[in-house]
Amino acid sequence: MSLPNNGVPAGPGAAASRMAWAKVNLTLNCTGQRADGYHLLDSLVVRAGVGDALHVAAANDLTLTVSGPRAEGVPTDARNLVLRAAEMLDAGAGRCAALHLEKHLPAAAGIGGGSADAAAALDLLAAHWGVPLPADTARLGADVPVCLTRGPQRMQGVGEVLTPLSPLPPCHTVLVNPGVDVPTPAVFSVLTDKNQPPMPEVIPSFADFSEFIDFLTAQRNDLAAPAIAREPVIGACLEALSDAALARMSGSGATCFGLYATASQAEGAAHRISSAAPQWWVAAAPILAA
Repeated sequence: MSLPNNGVPAGPGAAASRMAWAKVNLTLNCTGQRADGYHLLDSLVVRAGVGDALHVAAANDLTLTVSGPRAEGVPTDARNLVLRAAEMLDAGAGRCAALHLEKHLPAAAGIGGGSADAAAALDLLAAHWGVPLPADTARLGADVPVCLTRGPQRMQGVGEVLTPLSPLPPCHTVLVNPGVDVPTPAVFSVLTDKNQPPMPEVIPSFADFSEFIDFLTAQRNDLAAPAIAREPVIGACLEALSDAALARMSGSGATCFGLYATASQAEGAAHRISSAAPQWWVAAAPILAA
């Protein structure tokens, strides 16, 4: 799902749209755990050009409707992060809007679906209502701050420390989700060593796709082994992506990604995987530069 110019609105109150792009953790290092139980991470995060779409129009109430191929089971009440984002911006002022979410990303999949929706809601409604973004967006979820950014980011701490990185070389991905539930707390709970080394202190610029892949190959996702132990089908997803220059799990799973140098390579792999495993969610998309 895509929108021209990312649906930039004409001005406060105008009907407008935003894309909630998939978030992909190309690396994920668990570097410690705070006393309150939150895990410290070091991750290279990008956005892929596939996602949900959020639309807003003027209304006499604050409402949310949902449609799309992944709409089943998505709540339209305060359990949805889109409405919680709206309430954060509204702060009791009684502002109204009709929100409609087109759901294309699988839920609880390690690609920031709900967090991306919340970030899109914050960005869209701040413009619609003419109000500033709040400073504490992480209250909606640890991935919300990074989903509000553009371009590749180094994400550290519990998700609140973000460092923009140099533009990446052109790169395409295939995302594969087998439709299993891998709760993040459950994966972290069986991670035996939560004090792993971080990425290099300085992440370099990459001259080309090959150099980028060489760097990523030397990195890791510390949650992959416990996630695969819980749901071995994740390993089957990685095997299906074996023709990629790099295949890895994103976040805490269960979505896996493969990186390809060209769009045609990615689209060919996506078609092959979809044909072999039609029950899986599969999408080919570019890694977004901005």
